[in-house]
Amino acid sequence: MELSIRLKCIVSMIEKCDSVIDVGTDHGYVPIYLVQKGITKKAIASDINRGPVEKAKKNINRNNATNEISCRLGSGLSTVKEGEVQVAIIAGMGGNLIRDILETDLGIVKKLKYMVLQPVQNAEVLREYLYKTGYEFIDEEICYDDGKFYEIIKVRHDSKPKVLDNIYYEISKILLDKKHLVMKEFIEYKLHKYSKVYDGLNEDTILSNTRKNQLYYVIRKLKEFLKCF
Repeated sequence: MELSIRLKCIVSMIEKCDSVIDVGTDHGYVPIYLVQKGITKKAIASDINRGPVEKAKKNINRNNATNEISCRLGSGLSTVKEGEVQVAIIAGMGGNLIRDILETDLGIVKKLKYMVLQPVQNAEVLREYLYKTGYEFIDEEICYDDGKFYEIIKVRHDSKPKVLDNIYYEISKILLDKKHLVMKEFIEYKLHKYSKVYDGLNEDTILSNTRKNQLYYVIRKLKEFLKCF
């Protein structure tokens, strides 16, 4: 079973453990891989939709992993009890939804050793929430797969909120410090996108001028970041 670049990046952030839940499991590829490679002893493949759970069951059966992986139908982390798993993977959904999942089952989140979160959009919303509500950032990764950039965040619940400059919610300080090559491409992509929006704001209104000022700051910071590579 060959994992995509995105999924390989996610599993690379999981250390050897006893138990993992994969929220939004889809085909169940991640738990199967983690069990087969001996990274985890037990896994839970969880999804809010019946279709993916049924697909995951078939794949788990096909890979002779039914003793190690159980499938559960339900939303977010509601399919596990407090302390039942050590690690949670929440991947393939928006940053707003991941934030809501964490808020809904905070009791479970607090008992986890860490989580690996992979938002498909609005990573900045999730990153801001994690910093401001007191999560410890362990590591971050970024990859480019099938025409899209994916940011992956490894965190654990803490109780020390931090407030950063807004630019660091959008552009990860950890990835900047790593001088990650994909990060350079990601910043160039953002710079091109925001420059186009900035050039298109021609109306002389308070709203348009406010947005132009915001974008001017972001564009200037992105150009500064590129000099680090």
